[in-house]
Amino acid sequence: MTRRFVLPLCAAAAAASLLAACGMMGGAGSNPMSFFITSANPGKGGDLGGLAGADKYCQTLAASAGAGGRTWRAYLSNAAMAGQPAVNARDRIGNGPWRNAKGVVVANNVVDLHGAGNNLGKQTSLTEKGDVVAGFGDPVNMHDILTGSKPDGTLAPAEPGKDTTCGNWTRSVDGSAMVGHHDRKGTNPDPVANASWNASHGTRGCSIEQLKTSGSAGLFYCFATN
Repeated sequence: MTRRFVLPLCAAAAAASLLAACGMMGGAGSNPMSFFITSANPGKGGDLGGLAGADKYCQTLAASAGAGGRTWRAYLSNAAMAGQPAVNARDRIGNGPWRNAKGVVVANNVVDLHGAGNNLGKQTSLTEKGDVVAGFGDPVNMHDILTGSKPDGTLAPAEPGKDTTCGNWTRSVDGSAMVGHHDRKGTNPDPVANASWNASHGTRGCSIEQLKTSGSAGLFYCFATN
């Protein structure tokens, strides 16, 4: 009797293990997304809780979309402060390639991302939900995306007494942050600035209301490093 049931029991156990493993794989890799714009600001404007807080927010939004199995980082630069060196956004995001929520490749690598041939724009720079972010010409313009960076993805320098990172992403009033136009459109006199997804101009402050005055909802880019 015992020998008669050994093989069926083993087969059942093996099948159960396989199903469990497949379930785990599906939960971690069911969404091919590796890039998105946050669908909302965490609630305090330019105060994102520093880089760590911004990264955590990216991770949380990615998990809500079924892409939490990856390691996510916010595309934000940080100024040198309190003995800590400056941080460049381009150095935080891995090597690519990066795909949006629809599976469309927006850039193959870091050089491609910061070059003229990237595939970033209003129809491809989507939120984690796969939604298009309102931009220039829409009833509500939210195309100013927080970066604190220059076009090459390094820290945007600040004039004496000025700011380009909302106090290293800890200010919810005053200050300023460098932003890019996700739709690559605008009214700036410099057409290169209008076309820049990561370095178009500074904001008029760091509060939610101050950000709105220059076309920002305090959104930022998130990239998967793996």
